[in-house]
Amino acid sequence: MPLLDAVGRYSVRQVEYLGALAIQLWRCLRFTVRAHAFGRRRLRWKRVVMQMAEIGVHSLPVLCLVSGATGLIMALQGGAELRKFGAMDAVINLVGTSMTRELGPLIAAIVVIGRSGSAMSAEVATMAVTEELDALRAMALDPVDFVLVPKYLAMLVMLPCLTVMAVFSGILAGGVFTYYSLDLTLIQYFLRTGDILLMRDIISGLVKAGIFATVIVHVSCLEGFLVRGGPVSVGRATTNAVVKSIFLVVLADLICTAFFYFYWR
Repeated sequence: MPLLDAVGRYSVRQVEYLGALAIQLWRCLRFTVRAHAFGRRRLRWKRVVMQMAEIGVHSLPVLCLVSGATGLIMALQGGAELRKFGAMDAVINLVGTSMTRELGPLIAAIVVIGRSGSAMSAEVATMAVTEELDALRAMALDPVDFVLVPKYLAMLVMLPCLTVMAVFSGILAGGVFTYYSLDLTLIQYFLRTGDILLMRDIISGLVKAGIFATVIVHVSCLEGFLVRGGPVSVGRATTNAVVKSIFLVVLADLICTAFFYFYWR
């Protein structure tokens, strides 16, 4: 049966892909744990810092604009509906909890995927096409250790920081709405937001950011490592990395949200 055969082949390919991601993550963690400042293998901190600047600092303006616009849109739409019930104060709850739990980490991840994840995939894919990865192996350097580990450490540090800035930008934009609609000063608005937010809201957002960072880096680099062929394959790998990263990030967000909802209330 052609349909069942196609479905079976597709399912096997996806399972193999997830297995490759798991193996790559394990190798990356193993290299990271073995490297330390006093051993023979040391982390390439210069490359880590360069990646942190590329991932975090250069993405900050776009992230703040997108997150601020999202927070303002949420406040406007929520205020339009809540005004009907005389519950305009609930806009503070809506913007604060939504940005902290969900939208802040998700917006930061999507912006980083579009800006840095695609660049990582294109870089690694170009190295594969030009046989630089083979040259590294010939010099007894593992591409996972040399290429992936610095990117992973930089992403683990910077994506939670970007998430904090995304949450702050979104909440600040909501404060602009409440300033003109509820006659609340920004100080009063932030004090009320602080009273509403719980520690579990902040922790859940940061945990999601760490998981999203792992997904983005490993999907982007794996697509580059798997490239075979010429320059056309580089563009295809970049496209696949962006699409798969967004899908897996949203799926991971769903799983984390369900876990926090059922087991941490």
